[in-house]
Amino acid sequence: MAPPRLRDGAKSLYRFFMAYDDAGMQARSIESAPLLERCGLAAAIDLVGDRWTLLIIRGALYGVTRFDDMQSSLGLPRTVLSNRLKKLVGSGLLRKRPYKEQGQRTRHQYVLTSKGVDLALPLMALMQWGEKHILETPGTTSLVERGAGAPLHAGLISEDGRPVDLRKAQFRAAS
Repeated sequence: MAPPRLRDGAKSLYRFFMAYDDAGMQARSIESAPLLERCGLAAAIDLVGDRWTLLIIRGALYGVTRFDDMQSSLGLPRTVLSNRLKKLVGSGLLRKRPYKEQGQRTRHQYVLTSKGVDLALPLMALMQWGEKHILETPGTTSLVERGAGAPLHAGLISEDGRPVDLRKAQFRAAS
C-alpha cells in the first residue's frame, strides 16, 4: 500500500490525541495519521487480524493446543486451521511440540511462545470490550486474579504503577 499523499505544500501533522464524544471533547481534524508501514496496530492486524487466527490464539491461551482439539472446538475446516497454524508458527507466535499417544504416530501440539503469550492482554481487553458493548448477557468467562479471585480489568498503567484513565491517554509520535 502506498503512503497517503498530502496536499501540495502540506506538512505531515501528527496531533496524537484521543477524542471522546462522551467526554465533551471537540474533534479536531488531523492532516494525516502515521504511515501504515510504521504503525504497530496495522502490523498486528496484518498478522493476527482475522477471526480464526484470534480464536486459535484464544484457544491456546485456554490450553487447547492439539490440532484435533482445536478443529473440533472451533469447528473450522482442517485446511483453514492448518494454514493458520503454519502462519502462526512461521511468525513465532506458536511453536510445534511433538507428542505421541500409546499406539499412535507422533503428532504435534501448538504451544504459545512468549511472543504469543504477550497477546493475552490485548485479547483480554477485546474480550472485556465485547462483553461491555456487544453481549446482551454476561460472558461465560471472567478475568480474575489467580489465588485471590478478585476481578481484573484491562487498563493503562503508568511507568510508576499508577492506573491512568483512558481519557488522559494520548498518542505521541515516536522520537
